[in-house]
Amino acid sequence: MRIRELFTSETALVAQFYREAPDYWLMAKGRCDPKAQAQDFFIDAPPNCDPADSDRLGLFLNHRLSGVAEISYGFPEPGDAYLGLMILGPWAQGAGHGRAFLAHAETLARKRHAPRIYLAVLDVNLRGRAFWEREGFRATGLRRQDGTTGHWIERLVKPL
Repeated sequence: MRIRELFTSETALVAQFYREAPDYWLMAKGRCDPKAQAQDFFIDAPPNCDPADSDRLGLFLNHRLSGVAEISYGFPEPGDAYLGLMILGPWAQGAGHGRAFLAHAETLARKRHAPRIYLAVLDVNLRGRAFWEREGFRATGLRRQDGTTGHWIERLVKPL
């Protein structure tokens, strides 16, 4: 397993990953548009965060992109880290790769002196929520309903 930074020049690689692993997007949005979502991967960031300051990571298994993650800094509070996305392909799940990928993201956040790392989890993502809770994330009490999909989204936090 190798984890490294992804670059905008690798947008096609991320799009191919989304074509091979559409599950999260189908659950979250009801559709998967690999090209558009790959482009968004490199420019999305939470409010008041500079997308250029985010870490965009790829997890590789046998030279195959098998996971993507995005970590922004400065949300919800100026010193905080926010894990905006972490997806593993089905072929990479259940073998400890998610835990290692998260540990890498947390290490990057600690290097930036973030006291906490936040994320949002969909109500329908029961497997994802179970994973986050096993890894030490707890509910903040902040929930909202997405106006487009109707999903309830809950913010979780983990002290670093």
